[in-house]
Amino acid sequence: MNSTPCEALRLDNQLCFALYSTSLAMGKLYKPLLNRLGLTYPQYLMMLVLWEEDGLTSTDMGKRLQQDLGALSPVIKRLENQGLLERRRSAEDERRVQLFLTGQGKAMRDQAQQLPGEVLCASGLQLEQLASLKQQLDSLRANLSQASSG
Repeated sequence: MNSTPCEALRLDNQLCFALYSTSLAMGKLYKPLLNRLGLTYPQYLMMLVLWEEDGLTSTDMGKRLQQDLGALSPVIKRLENQGLLERRRSAEDERRVQLFLTGQGKAMRDQAQQLPGEVLCASGLQLEQLASLKQQLDSLRANLSQASSG
């Protein structure tokens, strides 16, 4: 039996591992940055969405973050307990729950303004390189989503 691994099966040749290990490194970078704000990474993502569009429904939040509502519910509850957001029933349709930032949640945006610059600096990339990489990753994600959905 040949003990030399096939090049296609070498760990260092795997796109999935490059993405996975980069995601871990990104999480490690963000942890102390977000600790200053008292947020976890999933909470930060939710706050980013609400800073863009306050009053989204829980369902729309799930779509934006590409996660199911079950995964988001505990994050929503923690943000609510921290006084950063509140849930309200929609006046038009009481079945819909909308998420609104509190004054404290809105104010946190000013504190978070420096994070993207710190991440850019840590990446060692120029802004144009980072924008190109993000565009490639967005395209890859769209292609993989399409392939996995049939």
